[in-house]
Amino acid sequence: MDKNFETTIDPDRPLRRSLWRGWRRRCPACGAGHMMQGYLKVQDICGTCGAALHHHRSDDGPAWLTILIVGHVIGPGMLMTFTAFQPPPWVMASVFSSLAIGLTFYLLPRLKGAFVAFQWAHRLHGFGTENPRYGQADRHS
Repeated sequence: MDKNFETTIDPDRPLRRSLWRGWRRRCPACGAGHMMQGYLKVQDICGTCGAALHHHRSDDGPAWLTILIVGHVIGPGMLMTFTAFQPPPWVMASVFSSLAIGLTFYLLPRLKGAFVAFQWAHRLHGFGTENPRYGQADRHS
C-alpha cells in the first residue's frame, strides 16, 4: 500500500458519519447546522459551527445518481406490476409517474448533501484549507 494513501486518511473526519450527516442535510462538521439554504442551495458557511461549505463541487453528480436510482426502482416495478396485474395504461402512467417524481424530490437534496459531505470528509476541492481554529477558510495563506 502506498504511504501517501495511508497519511491522507484523517480520523477527525470519518466518512460514514459525514455521509450520514450529509444525507440528513446537516453540516458534515458538526451535524447540528443546516447545510441547505433552500431545496438544493448549499450555505456558504454553517450557521452553528462556522465551517466553510462553499468549496463544494457537486455539479451533476447528485442528479445523475438520482436518475440512476429512480430508474432502477421504477423500471423493474413497472415490469412486475404489468406482468402481475396488467392494469390499464393510464393507471400505470399516473402511478409510476407520481412515484418517480416523488422519489426524485426526496432523493435529490439528500444525495447532494451526501456528495458535499463526501468532499468535506476527504478534504477535496479546498475543504482541507480551513483554519482549524475557526473552521472557515484561512484567508491569510
